[in-house]
Amino acid sequence: MIIKLTNKDSNFYNYMGKFFGSRIVQTETKDRIYDDNNKSWYIYVDPDDKACGFISVCDGVIKNIYSSNETYLKEIFKEILKTITIQPSIVTNLYKNLYQECGLKVSVLDNYKHFVMIRGDK
Repeated sequence: MIIKLTNKDSNFYNYMGKFFGSRIVQTETKDRIYDDNNKSWYIYVDPDDKACGFISVCDGVIKNIYSSNETYLKEIFKEILKTITIQPSIVTNLYKNLYQECGLKVSVLDNYKHFVMIRGDK
């Protein structure tokens, strides 16, 4: 199941708290995760009510991506792409093939070893 929350929702930190400051997430993605006020978070929640992956979005720009399983990210992208055209976003290159599978355009960036730019076309 995918839920959409902001950091103002009462259950937000129950789901997302473990990801903020996580060295595992930071090591894998080469990115830090922040709970900025302007982000909407699309969170994949498993049958045990545990957050397993997420994508944060602000004004059509993807800010953060992480998942313990790429299948969860595909489901989140499907949900997001129903209503949002992804604006140019600099994101971790960890899921580069997945971005392409989801129909996003991927561009390699000079001087960004661990990141790529993605965008959607509608």
